[in-house]
Amino acid sequence: MRQLLWLRNDLRTTDHSALHHAMQQGPTLALYVLSPGQWTLHDDATIKLDFRLRSLQKLAERLQQLNVPLIVIQCDVWRALPQRLLELCQHWHIGSLHFNDEYGVNEQLRDRQCSEHLQAAGIQVHRHGDSCLFTPGSLRTQQGQMFQVFTAFKKACWQRLHTAPLSSLPPPLAQAATGIASQLDALQPYLAHNAEWERLWPAGEAAAWQQLEDFCQYDLYNYQQERDFPALDSTSRLSPALACGLLSVRSCWQRAVLANQGEFDSGSEGVVTWLTELLWREFYQHLLALNPRLSKGEAFLAVGARIPWHTNAEQLHAWQQGQTGFPLIDAAMRQLAATGWMHNRLRMVVAMFFCKNLLLDWRLGERWFMQHLIDGDLAANNGGWQWCASIGTDAAPYFRVFNPVTQSQRFDPKGDFIRRWLPELAHLDDRQIHLPQTGKDLFASHYPAAMVDLKSSRARAIAVFKQAGQATV
Repeated sequence: MRQLLWLRNDLRTTDHSALHHAMQQGPTLALYVLSPGQWTLHDDATIKLDFRLRSLQKLAERLQQLNVPLIVIQCDVWRALPQRLLELCQHWHIGSLHFNDEYGVNEQLRDRQCSEHLQAAGIQVHRHGDSCLFTPGSLRTQQGQMFQVFTAFKKACWQRLHTAPLSSLPPPLAQAATGIASQLDALQPYLAHNAEWERLWPAGEAAAWQQLEDFCQYDLYNYQQERDFPALDSTSRLSPALACGLLSVRSCWQRAVLANQGEFDSGSEGVVTWLTELLWREFYQHLLALNPRLSKGEAFLAVGARIPWHTNAEQLHAWQQGQTGFPLIDAAMRQLAATGWMHNRLRMVVAMFFCKNLLLDWRLGERWFMQHLIDGDLAANNGGWQWCASIGTDAAPYFRVFNPVTQSQRFDPKGDFIRRWLPELAHLDDRQIHLPQTGKDLFASHYPAAMVDLKSSRARAIAVFKQAGQATV
């Protein structure tokens, strides 16, 4: 019987569990489902969808070399998928369905309903774990609980890796021709055909591998020293590739470990620091899988529901448009709008300003990021926002409030990043550019006044968070 591979955020052929096992069991067809209604419900950014679908086109070419036809269909929302999948399986005489697990609550419900519907009709369903280094739930504290502190989670990962090193799947071999042609016509209406996006973000598995290789050769060893400086192109920028599965996280881990003579907890500080970032990604994936409420806009900590978050539309709009009057924040927001990406240090700065200095509801900021990020990932985005808002597991303490001016002075000392994205401030000197309202030519620059006083808004946030922490449920 034929096997059906259901592709989602795993658009590659290398180290792909569901693809490997499907091709081991019999002649395989691949399926991708376009769900524009679901994309809207999940706030998927247009630039992310374009990157994903361009990568799917590249994947179709690689699958053709393996004689695996790719069928692309449209099913607007997931509730209609069980019956649609069954009809497709019956049409193509499919005996087994294979897919890699996803961990959002809607994704889990979709997969459970589809599995039950197909199994009731006699079609086997095989779920595979592929988006994490370890299956969520397989790492526990001595009390059998999910880790809530990252450092302890990291040590558990290290311990597991020392006893059971990661192994990748062998490259797939071409199967016999199926006589079935790929069907990609449904893709065309959803491609943006944006030349600038294509230049900024080359799509496909091969481009992602080249990007990984270049990073490991030229930037990985200096990652610890340079990663916090947004004017430097010293981060991997692999998050879009990981978000749609052009690379497996195992492949990234193994390539970095290779660059560090087989070590992951010692050796090059740059390598160890980057691997730690991969483990933060892992941590948030596990949290999402084991805590369904995180997919529903709920804070991990109960205190999150007791904070009187604001919904000031004027302040929200100013933040969204990069008009806060704080150059580093505004430059970061304009980088996001123009490229679909933001430097990680700046994600923390702008999110903490949003949640603490403005006391705006963190879910509004989380949603804006998802609507604009090319690497939008529910687990990582939610985890990062809850960390900055001091309402998540292992979050920043409530009294920690980044000062965007001192952050700017420290991590963009010459104002190079600010000048790149705020040309109206390019004429200012290296000192004044971090807080231009103190200069004499404020009005000549047409730059807005600072929307809040940092000192008083920080004090207000600390008082609000402290009171919420002391309140009873």
